[in-house]
Amino acid sequence: MTGFRGFTHLSRRCYAAARRSEALTEPLVTRKPAAAPAHPPQDVQVSKLPSGLLVASLENYSPVSKIGVFVKAGSRYETAENLGVTHILRLASNLTTKGASAFRICRGLEAVGASLSVTSSREHMVYSLDCPRDDFEGTMEYLINVTTAPDFKPWELSDLLPRVKIDKAVADQSPQIGVLEKLHEAAYKNALSNSLYCPDHMVGKISVDHLQQFFANNYTSARMALVGLGVSHAAVMKVGEQFFSTHTGAGAPGAVYRGGELRVQSGGGLVHALLACEGAAAGSAEANAFSVLQRLLGVGPHVKRGSNITSKLSQGIAKATAQPFDATAFSATYSDSGLFGVYVISQADSAREVINAAMAQVTAVAEGSLTAEDLTRAKTQLMADYLMSLESSEGLLEELGVQVLSSGTYSSPQTVTQSIDAVASSDVVKAAKKFVESKKTMSCYGHLANTPFVDELSSNCGAGAPMSDHSRTRSNLHPPATPPGVGHHALLYHHGHHLPHGHLRPAGGLALASRSHEVRKVDRLHRNDLVLYGRPHIPNRILHQ
Repeated sequence: MTGFRGFTHLSRRCYAAARRSEALTEPLVTRKPAAAPAHPPQDVQVSKLPSGLLVASLENYSPVSKIGVFVKAGSRYETAENLGVTHILRLASNLTTKGASAFRICRGLEAVGASLSVTSSREHMVYSLDCPRDDFEGTMEYLINVTTAPDFKPWELSDLLPRVKIDKAVADQSPQIGVLEKLHEAAYKNALSNSLYCPDHMVGKISVDHLQQFFANNYTSARMALVGLGVSHAAVMKVGEQFFSTHTGAGAPGAVYRGGELRVQSGGGLVHALLACEGAAAGSAEANAFSVLQRLLGVGPHVKRGSNITSKLSQGIAKATAQPFDATAFSATYSDSGLFGVYVISQADSAREVINAAMAQVTAVAEGSLTAEDLTRAKTQLMADYLMSLESSEGLLEELGVQVLSSGTYSSPQTVTQSIDAVASSDVVKAAKKFVESKKTMSCYGHLANTPFVDELSSNCGAGAPMSDHSRTRSNLHPPATPPGVGHHALLYHHGHHLPHGHLRPAGGLALASRSHEVRKVDRLHRNDLVLYGRPHIPNRILHQ
């Protein structure tokens, strides 16, 4: 052991000997590190090829390149004959293609440390490839094969049936997923009413012909956008010109809002209720007003394990009931429509009071109860949420792809924040009035004996809504500290939607369970649990990896 100890001090002894041999007044000569090459900052570049393919890129000199193929092929493009085809198509993304087998795709990506994931939403299918910058050209082969040349084998398709059933079983266990799916089903006559999941009557009935026909109609260059981060625009353009053809496919009818109600009675002592009206299409000035109204009403606490003291929903509901609750504003935007409303979780016996109190807060804003301070705070929160979402490569890639595919152009963060800052108090009041006065849609899940129907809410949502007659006093509302995790539910990601985390908050507004900034559930079959902006979300898209 003495010998080993001596070796550990060898470098120090040699250094001391060298120092003794030199004059102590002379500085030790060291080698200066080479200066890093200067890279000028680049702006987002957008181009449109003759084939109709949109190409966007941002050269950020990252050692990891991220490439995404965005396709207008979400569940809204399904028909009555092929409902659930996008669910199957997402799961089939890693199967054999005409240019590479499933084994070759898996081993080829693993060999260079790359990863390929597929995300589906009601509007888009997104294929995302992460790879080392130096391996961009080699790994693009697999992304091109998956997005342009799938080869649906009947035996591989039949092997997906257990994974479809697992997806549906996981979704059935989450009330958050259930109320959101039912809300879209009740709100629209077509298109956006289609579920993200394969319906029960179509499980096992999606054939190779269904997949091939859907792929031929929707996976066309005119309905695609190729987006790259950490790669030159010329390289992305070259890929688009060489491998994406010029064929075109059929479009889809616009979404028609109708309003309605769907209720799912179940056991337990909780009620999940989501009440919404038709909002605004993505990218419009009205959509910005609804987003500001959403922050004004409250989208959850901004401090971990903290109370949401600025939330008007929490403040109003706390005066109406002494029972635990959770509430948040809800906003969803699509290319031609949108939904806006409130989502509450409450005890079954206080559901009516909680829902009426939440409605009363929106009504108060519609009647002009909006201060300049509240408006400034809401706009600041919205701008901060947006800018923070662009700090991750996933958020930036999605923002680039969705903007370019929907409008053909890209609005810089400065332009977006300026449009948010331009929202006036009259715009927010107008958005609140639209919610109060327009036809509503409601979905609810749980023990619904004391849950009002949607037609009962119009006359009871004003400032004079009845309050709870619970006998507990305000000094007795705060229960003792509860260990983290009480009432906690796994929560999935939903783009643009802010919904409760699944645990309840007492009337005083303090969370009974800690809010995790990131909830993930990953297995070998699929990954579908993500949150964005550090706040809870509900899935309107499913991620398979």
